[in-house]
Amino acid sequence: MKKIFFAILLLNLYSCKESVEKFKPTYASITESVYASGVVKSAKQYNVFAKASGSIETIYVKEGDMVKKGNPLISLSNEVSRYNMENAKLNAAYSDAQSNQDKLNEARQFEELQKSKMKLDSSMWARQQRLWDQNVGTKVELEQRELNYKNSKSGYQSARVRHEDLKKQIALGSNQSKNLLSISKKMESDFTIKSEIDGMVFSLQKEIGDMVTPQVAVALIGDPTKFILEMQVDEYDIFKVTIAQRVFVKMDSYKGKVFEAKINKISPVMNERSKTFLVEAAFIDQPSKLFPYITFEGNIEINTKQKALLIPRNLMLNDSTVKRANGELVQIKTGLMDAQFAEIISGLTENDELILPKK
Repeated sequence: MKKIFFAILLLNLYSCKESVEKFKPTYASITESVYASGVVKSAKQYNVFAKASGSIETIYVKEGDMVKKGNPLISLSNEVSRYNMENAKLNAAYSDAQSNQDKLNEARQFEELQKSKMKLDSSMWARQQRLWDQNVGTKVELEQRELNYKNSKSGYQSARVRHEDLKKQIALGSNQSKNLLSISKKMESDFTIKSEIDGMVFSLQKEIGDMVTPQVAVALIGDPTKFILEMQVDEYDIFKVTIAQRVFVKMDSYKGKVFEAKINKISPVMNERSKTFLVEAAFIDQPSKLFPYITFEGNIEINTKQKALLIPRNLMLNDSTVKRANGELVQIKTGLMDAQFAEIISGLTENDELILPKK
């Protein structure tokens, strides 16, 4: 359509004796768009980080491999963690209730023994009391039986308390050692880096023997079948952009081709450094082959009009004034604009002759 418009302009262009170029507004279609640039990213793409520091011991995958969620990617070496794990296992085995069953049996048997002795002494005291009531025996014998009962009763209570305390101590020690073992296992699992998604290993940034920390990425993983477009939109244009608007995309990797996408996400927070907003779009007609971080340029379609009165933008002063062929300056009102043309809402007709203003 732009080529047709240039042809029309050439037809409307003519020279007078002073060789001054003259132009007339012409009806044609125009599309207003917002320029944006960005990079292609894989859907679900994420940088892989280690949860612990250590040197790389084993790499289980290579670039281009497909992985499932939970598959191991890299294992780290850490001797301290292994020793802690072994100590935790030994402590758990030592503190286990089953391992301390002999101690519990001994405490229970002693409690039963003290209980039997208390019953016997109670019976002997009762018997001595009956004899005393019949004036048989001495006061000393009665008091001795009573003292024996009280001592055995105290011994039984003490044995019962010790038995209960031992059960609690063993249960507490067993639970604590199991918790420590679970923590050690969790810490040890942190030394195996696993995939968080089903996807492809796009890149590996480290080699065997390299030291890694939780602050440095070790790999890049994403979905190789679906890609998205992340673009930066200037703060002056962001209010024109809405969800579901079409984006026409050009990539150096596909010279001469234009791909269509649709906006599906607009970040509500501006990047203070670049003064831009992050906008995401999904391909409508995705190219057959893509890779993460391919760059692109896009035009977000804001509005389109099939028949509009247009003039080249270089005929305008400050986007509001044009100069007629007779030298008169005219105030105009503009509508849609693209990089080359502007729609005239009022101030001109298709019969007006314009010349380039001196700027």
